[in-house]
Amino acid sequence: MRRIVRDERGSITVELAVLTPALLLLLGLLVFAGRVETASASVEQAARAAARDASLARTADAARTTAQDGATRELAGSDCTSVSVQTDTTGFAARLGDDGTVAVTVTCTVSIADLAVPGLPGARTISGHAVSPIDRYRSR
Repeated sequence: MRRIVRDERGSITVELAVLTPALLLLLGLLVFAGRVETASASVEQAARAAARDASLARTADAARTTAQDGATRELAGSDCTSVSVQTDTTGFAARLGDDGTVAVTVTCTVSIADLAVPGLPGARTISGHAVSPIDRYRSR
């Protein structure tokens, strides 16, 4: 009987050439998901902190300033390249003793252009929203 000898030289090179881009793409997608999830949690936390800080302010103008400062402080060192804070202070018009609220929306832009994964946009915008009751015992 004659044995057929298979020549398997070079098969590892083909497998490496096929698998390496797929693994790099998977790694890029994992980094993307982690970056977006971390930024999303940071933005939600910043919105809650900003709403709470704004609810302790004495005036609507002070609440807007406090919310902006609080959100910026919370997002310092995060992956956000730009931060926008919108504060709804219509609850400050409520009469003393009424339950008013202050709402804060924090929007953050996360850059993902450095990942170089095909099909991903250059940036991702993430928003967080929080509402906090106005402290009824704050002095006016």
